[in-house]
Formats: sequence, structure tokens, C-alpha cells
Amino acid sequence: MDTWLVVGLGNPGARYVGNRHNVGAMVVDELVSRHGGGGKLRSHKARASVCEVRLGTLPGGAPGPRAVLAVPSSYMNESGGPVSALATFYSVPADRLLVVHDELDIPAGTVRLKQGGGEGGHNGLRSISSAVGTKDYLRVRVGIGRPPGRMDAADFVLRDFSAVERKDLPFLLADAADAVEQVVAEGLLAAQQRWHAPA
Repeated sequence: MDTWLVVGLGNPGARYVGNRHNVGAMVVDELVSRHGGGGKLRSHKARASVCEVRLGTLPGGAPGPRAVLAVPSSYMNESGGPVSALATFYSVPADRLLVVHDELDIPAGTVRLKQGGGEGGHNGLRSISSAVGTKDYLRVRVGIGRPPGRMDAADFVLRDFSAVERKDLPFLLADAADAVEQVVAEGLLAAQQRWHAPA
């Protein structure tokens, strides 16, 4: 069965762990806790931490496809090198590469899915597009909303979620993880019909 590569973006190190910019890595942690069988992310020579799992459930109840869950060990703006190396190592083409990342242009608490398109100024996506040679990979976009007032976007994404946001964060991470599983098991269109439908 074809292998998927699911990458959660963030910055390494304790000071960044709770940042909005690290929500992609948080989603991968959620998936590892669901499917890792007690395992955890392990260091890989591609400058990333990985965990091999089966994601989602196929129609009929069979376990979903094999997937490599990964978080680059590099800084966000250098994510492309590790992602490209992992895609090569596991023989994953761009149409089975799924990147989970924070998104300023989506309301906080919202999950959106797409394949290809622009990077919206996101340095992690820009680095990945450059390294893998295409923008045509899948994205699970986790809405963090716009910064308040005149706060710079770069400052906003590198701040921790607020106390109010942290109350809802487990639900957001669960939604994004569900979306990843549905894309892998059922395809992008089916997942978009669920996650983009009006509430």
C-alpha cells in the first residue's frame, strides 16, 4: 500500500512549543498519541522526528494507509530540507505529501484543506515548495486568525496561544487530526465536503 508523509510544521526547542506557529507540530503530536501504539516520535537522519502508523479507516473498516508522521527538527524557514529528504527516503510523491500548518488568513479555530496554490507568505511552505520542486502537495490549514490591532504578523505567530484560545485548542487539534485522517483514508474531495460545509 502506498505510504503517506504527514508533516507538522513548527520551530524546535522549548521556547516555541506553545506558539501559534507550532500548531502543525501539535497536530502531529495528537496523531501520534492516537495511533502510535504507545510509541513516540523518534529521531531520523533526515533532521526530523518520525513515527510510522496506519491512519484513518477505509470503507469496510480495514485500517487506513501506512503513514509516516513527521516533525522537522529544523527551524520553520528551513523545513524543506528535512521534508524533501523524508519524501525521498520513504518514496513518497508530492500527491501523498500532506503538510499541516498555521494559517493567518483563516478564522481562529477553523480547519481548511487544499492542494497546491500559493504559500501566503508562510516561510515553512515556501521552503518546502522550493525543496520538493512543486507546490502541488496537500495542506491542512489550521486557522489562527489575524493579529490584533497593529501587531506584526511575525510577532503574533511566535506568541503562545492566549488563555482563551488554549481552552479551545484541544478541539482544534482534534479537528485538524480528524481532517488529516480523512484526507489520507478517503481523499481530499470527501474531506473538503465535510470540513468546508457551512456549520
